[in-house]
Amino acid sequence: MWPEINIHSRDRQGVTAIMANQPPPLRTMQNGKNLRWPQLAGSPVLESVYPVIERSRDVQTNLAKLVEVASWMAYEELPMPDYGLPFGIGTGDTDETIDFILTAACIDTAFTDFSSHTRFEADYQRRTWSDSDALFACMKRAVDEGTPILDGAFLARVTRGQMEVLFAGNIELPMLDEKTEILHQVGATLVRKYEGRFHNFVASCLPRLYDSVTSGREAGAGDGLVDRLVREFPRFRDVSPYENHIIKFYKLPQLSLWFLYTSLRKTGKFHLEDLECMSAFADYIVPVALRLLGITRYSAQLEAAINSYQMIPHDSPWEVEIRAHCIYASALLAEEINRLRPPNLQILIPQIDARLWTHYHTTWWPHHLTKTIMY
Repeated sequence: MWPEINIHSRDRQGVTAIMANQPPPLRTMQNGKNLRWPQLAGSPVLESVYPVIERSRDVQTNLAKLVEVASWMAYEELPMPDYGLPFGIGTGDTDETIDFILTAACIDTAFTDFSSHTRFEADYQRRTWSDSDALFACMKRAVDEGTPILDGAFLARVTRGQMEVLFAGNIELPMLDEKTEILHQVGATLVRKYEGRFHNFVASCLPRLYDSVTSGREAGAGDGLVDRLVREFPRFRDVSPYENHIIKFYKLPQLSLWFLYTSLRKTGKFHLEDLECMSAFADYIVPVALRLLGITRYSAQLEAAINSYQMIPHDSPWEVEIRAHCIYASALLAEEINRLRPPNLQILIPQIDARLWTHYHTTWWPHHLTKTIMY
């Protein structure tokens, strides 16, 4: 049975309009043409990508193909996931769950060696884990051994040598120097302001992603969880320039809060009042899924660069356009799917993200290679 999702009254009005087949909203671009824009309001991430979608040169969203995909994907289950931390982490302990997820999120990036294309793997409990699961396995192994890896004081002073031992695997954890520095910065902030623990940070925030959306404050100035993560921890400040605009992607802050919500929602101990404002999590894999489904199209030059494993620089127009169209196309796909589903089976954008990621994260098709700590 599909789960019924509690959609706020503002969203119910939007859903009703869609179900009534009212025309979708359009925006007039600089060239005078109309651009279909998602009805979702309140997402600084989605709103920020508009200049990219309007001016993209190397990535385009194919609306006709998107509608075609929605016409069959709408009838899949697309459940709200019940994310469970592996290895029994945080069982019955909300604070430990929060500490583990947010600490892991700080370094939950770049698991493929950029030269050899070898994926990071680690052994734990007589099994070999890869990618993010390998990271979690290493962290749980450290907890088992009594290493205070969730405590800010330890993170603030962890050495590179200790990191090599903590994250021992088949290869060195990619971007190990950068990840060590991230933990130093995060740990210092946790010690200075939150008694060394992320659960104290969460308790100090409003139970919203974006307080600034409803309070009238400048974006990022509120007390919502994403507002504060981005403002207080530079490693979560996932923004890029594009033709004199600042594009907000916020992949890791949103993803970590999605993991918290889906891990704790049945306990009632973690609530988000504006969950519907989450966008897709613009990473390496979801753009591949959209590309293979034909929802996005790349220029011949970009396609050739990706297929020949060329490095695409962080903050380059190519990278920004790939990620922006991931945000935009996922929002439209969710909206189009909701046009076909009854009101009690409406979905959220992260459910589309999960559908695309789980089906394509092991594909052999190459994804863009960008060396960055942001995703």
